[in-house]
Amino acid sequence: MIEAALLSGVPLPALIVGPDERITVMNPAAVAMFGAAMLGRHHAIALRHPEVQAALMRALRQSEGGVARQVVPGPSQDAVHRVTVTPLPQEAGVLCVLEDLSEVEQMGQMRREFVANVSHELRSPLTALTGFIETLKGAAKDDPAARERFLAIMEREAGRMNRLIRDLLHLSRVEAEERVRPTAMVDLVEILRSTKATLRPLAESSGVTVRLDLPDGLKTQVPGDADQLVQVFQNLMENAVKYGGAGGEVVVRLTPDSLPKAAALRIEVIDQGEGIDAQHLPRLTERFYRVDGHRSREKGGTGLGLAIVKHIVQRHRGRLKIDSTRGMGSTFAVILPSE
Repeated sequence: MIEAALLSGVPLPALIVGPDERITVMNPAAVAMFGAAMLGRHHAIALRHPEVQAALMRALRQSEGGVARQVVPGPSQDAVHRVTVTPLPQEAGVLCVLEDLSEVEQMGQMRREFVANVSHELRSPLTALTGFIETLKGAAKDDPAARERFLAIMEREAGRMNRLIRDLLHLSRVEAEERVRPTAMVDLVEILRSTKATLRPLAESSGVTVRLDLPDGLKTQVPGDADQLVQVFQNLMENAVKYGGAGGEVVVRLTPDSLPKAAALRIEVIDQGEGIDAQHLPRLTERFYRVDGHRSREKGGTGLGLAIVKHIVQRHRGRLKIDSTRGMGSTFAVILPSE
């Protein structure tokens, strides 16, 4: 059949609905999408969306082409298709071509959420700064105590905006470089020791002990960007110190591991904090997602740290794994290929 031969060269799912409203031809992409059992069945079994059904009936009865949108709910996200309906000559039926717009729709939704989140995160400190400036120009102009208190708050809010903008720039830069794999060799032991030294004042003020568990005789060099890996482990260790429970211990453990195509090294950051409920774990690396938004902001968090970590680890062709049980602490593991 010439129609089947022609449709087989179309990369998008395509099918023909005959004048009897049954599916007469399906190309391989349509078979993969709907299953071979749909051939010869009524089109409403495969294409159930009312908008698509209406377009099909107009094409069959009035020879009127059109475009319809089909949304199929899924377990994690909806599948969105643009269905182009074209009447065939000589009353041979109707050609339906489905174009998957799911990724485009998801990216659009992510952009809208990102803009909304950035606007919200910036609006709060800006509103506070504006209010305190007006107060300092008016009622508190001649009140030294109030002026000092307000200036301290303004400094904190300005620092919050500065951290947010810094993390946004880091995230943008990391995403731009994500497809370029680092080739320079770096020593993970040196990076971990340097990061621990940097965080010593924070750990001491929080009453938390940071202990490095580093094995002897293990080759600890990996292909990587030293600055970005410092950023990864500084973020994970800083989070563990801040949220791991005062008076506790944070253990940073380096062990051999493997990935599907390479030997690897596993770096675990283990805290003894209150842990994270299971429903939050899949979303921790989303931009601006916080388990406890108020507490995170109080401790200077921007909600972008783990998103940055995820993209850096992906750039290094590694894996980020998070394991936590409520009341039993958390383990953040980074697995990096060593070859």
